[in-house]
Amino acid sequence: MTADSRYKSRAPQTDDGEEKEYVGFATLPNQLHRKSVKKGFDFTLLVAGESGLGKSTLVNSLFLTDLHKDRKLLNAEERISQTVEITKHTVDIEEKGVKLKLTIVDTPGFGDAVNNTACWRPITDYIDQQFEQYFRDESGLNRKNIQDNRVHCCLYFIPPFGHGLHPVDIEFMKALQDKVNVVPLIAKADCLTPFEIKKLKERVREEIDKYGIKIYQFPHCDSDEDEEFKQQDKELKESTPFAVIGSNTVVEARGHRVRGRVYPWGIVEVENPSHCDFVKLRTMLIRTHMHDLKDITSDCHYENYRAQCIQNMTSKMNADKRVESPNPILPLSTPDIEAEKLIKTKDEELRRMQQMLQKMQQQMHEQEL
Repeated sequence: MTADSRYKSRAPQTDDGEEKEYVGFATLPNQLHRKSVKKGFDFTLLVAGESGLGKSTLVNSLFLTDLHKDRKLLNAEERISQTVEITKHTVDIEEKGVKLKLTIVDTPGFGDAVNNTACWRPITDYIDQQFEQYFRDESGLNRKNIQDNRVHCCLYFIPPFGHGLHPVDIEFMKALQDKVNVVPLIAKADCLTPFEIKKLKERVREEIDKYGIKIYQFPHCDSDEDEEFKQQDKELKESTPFAVIGSNTVVEARGHRVRGRVYPWGIVEVENPSHCDFVKLRTMLIRTHMHDLKDITSDCHYENYRAQCIQNMTSKMNADKRVESPNPILPLSTPDIEAEKLIKTKDEELRRMQQMLQKMQQQMHEQEL
């Protein structure tokens, strides 16, 4: 059977039985899907917040894994001398044939010191280091197997105690807002009543707007989407910041085994939408917006870093060129001859700069190809 006969056998027909003209590019999404599934996906998630807010428990609940089984908890005396650290945990997850390489970046020691001035600096430095490594790999000779370790999302845990954002919360999110997608969470929501959660969410949203903090913005829902997706998108936007509870314990509730926390007054179910926003966070992070988080990281945050690097390199090259070829000292002469020589010198310098810029643009174009 030839290629033409295969296309004809699959071609749709009109009402009178005649075959419509059929090319076959409608299978491109399927081809892309098969290629992506075969290659697998990478996703890096950074979690930050004070100790004891349930960061590790929530991550384990989200991805049904145990990333910190060998972790040693420090006592109060040991944490006095501890500084902010960066720890990475990588796990390979497979669901229905789709492979995900998940990297969790934890920040033990953040916010635990008496003086938290610039305690976010190690975190911003780590994000910049991943951008720098990706930029070097992208500019190198072997660009086929580039490993993407850029941070795609930051879950920032806000304490449920108090009346809104703390100063360290504000400074941290402002320091990271142009480097990574920041998703604020209200930790340990079972400490609050539904009314208190509602008031705290309103207060946090007001302070985010007041201080001009840029958090992750959900993309606009297209008009051709189905009503169920539109309703889901609306609920996710209204639930920000998500009030979450984490638990890896399976308990008995109303005749069913669920993940939750047992208290003297009852059971809090992690996956019950009326108890917390855990399901909404998982839906946003894994099912609906993971690819958008990766796209914004690549198209916005990384591109800004890349443009700044190229601009700095260009400025340095121009400065080095001026040092190597300083303007010659013009001899004493009549005003007309002196002006003519000055014009020639400036023209020559401008010509060299144009040649250098053209060469850089050509190199960038070859790298992108």
